[in-house]
Amino acid sequence: MAYDYEYFKKEVYALTQIDLNAYKEAQMKRRIDTLISRYRIDGYENFVKALKDNTEVFEAFVNYLTINVSEFYRNPDQWKLMDKDIIPSLIDKYGKNLKIWSAACSTGDEPYSLVMALSKHLPLNQIKIYATDIDKQVMATAKVGLYAEKSIAAVPDEFKKKYFTKVGASYKIADEIKNRVEFKENNLLKDSYPTGCHLIVCRNVLIYFTEDAKDSVYRKFYKSLQPGGILFIGSTEQIIGYKEIGYKRLSSFFYEKAN
Repeated sequence: MAYDYEYFKKEVYALTQIDLNAYKEAQMKRRIDTLISRYRIDGYENFVKALKDNTEVFEAFVNYLTINVSEFYRNPDQWKLMDKDIIPSLIDKYGKNLKIWSAACSTGDEPYSLVMALSKHLPLNQIKIYATDIDKQVMATAKVGLYAEKSIAAVPDEFKKKYFTKVGASYKIADEIKNRVEFKENNLLKDSYPTGCHLIVCRNVLIYFTEDAKDSVYRKFYKSLQPGGILFIGSTEQIIGYKEIGYKRLSSFFYEKAN
């Protein structure tokens, strides 16, 4: 078949710079086929035409492709460890001007959680989070800062009262939190990484990547970290061969760049 999935991957890369070869094919193909069916489009060739000609279809495709599932303070026990051990140790090592990167930040839940977590240790005006994602649409959502009740369920009560305002059935996060985050588009598989980071947070994203792509990203994160810097990954993830890369495992989900 001339217009098969291989053709489709090449066309998508030309349009978006998203390399579908880095994703697990069966899983990603199934998601894309579902979206094609939803729009009642016949085949990959016609779907490519729709991506080029229809902004709504294009935006929906990118949004669907990037698998945006996010919530504040996901896995609360890990955030307690962040509060008790990780943040104080980073401040002890590097002082108060920490460079923190929230990679694949989705709708902003994670970088905003970071700001709140850091606010227990630092004044807000000394906090800056660099947040990136491949999807402009979710970052636009993040900048609005309006969330469903379910998304903020795990936020500590002190922060819910202080930094969220109920708007209808949703909750709007305070500008004083939003203002501490700088959003920028970034493709982890293609674009350059920030350097000199003290903390990188990238959670529940790389599970969708091939083993080779994961290894490449973890090695690039390593280069982005300062010696002694920390990488915080998701509860469904692990770094195979972390010692070979140069990481020291502090706990199941926190890895330190060896000095």
